[in-house]
Amino acid sequence: MTPAQIDAFYSRLAAANPNPTTELEYSDPFTLLVAVVLSAQSTDVGVNKATRGLFVAAPTPAAMLALGEAGVRDHIKTIGLFNTKAKNVIALSEMLIALHDGVVPNDRAALEALPGVGRKTANVVLNTAFGAETCAVDTHIFRVANRTGLAPGKTVLAVEDGIVSRTPKRFMRNAHHWLILHGRYVCVARRPRCDSCLVADLCDFLGKNT
Repeated sequence: MTPAQIDAFYSRLAAANPNPTTELEYSDPFTLLVAVVLSAQSTDVGVNKATRGLFVAAPTPAAMLALGEAGVRDHIKTIGLFNTKAKNVIALSEMLIALHDGVVPNDRAALEALPGVGRKTANVVLNTAFGAETCAVDTHIFRVANRTGLAPGKTVLAVEDGIVSRTPKRFMRNAHHWLILHGRYVCVARRPRCDSCLVADLCDFLGKNT
């Protein structure tokens, strides 16, 4: 995509959805962090079902520690990798209390030092909770960036760097949400819905279904 096409691409997505946000349910940086950790290899719908009860029982790191690993596991046993995730949620809660006074840090290195938190999770928290102009690249965004020509790259980091460098600043704050929603509902993996796509004419996809 050319810079003009990229500008038009985001302008159309913004016009259709001026205030995009994550589909994960959360109330503050801590519950967002836990929800994102739990979302690995799980759907947002499944995570939301599990966290509704979990966040009532344990809305803070201290309450999560008091709930204990078995208690967390009981709430999230319907989602994938629940044993490992329960361990990570307890461990990161403990670390937040020990190192950050129970507050989720607005710092990439500190976030990535938490159990179960990698670059993608850190990017989601930094962007969604703290307004950082970052872009977490998941499978949907990786596909959209490559298929459309927005930011082609062979690795997740290359795509992330491409999105950050090519996205106009006024769109960067919401780029992650627009791209993930576009990939989840329109530019789907097996048969992209090009006939109903707002940006099909700007896209490089050679197999357009139009």
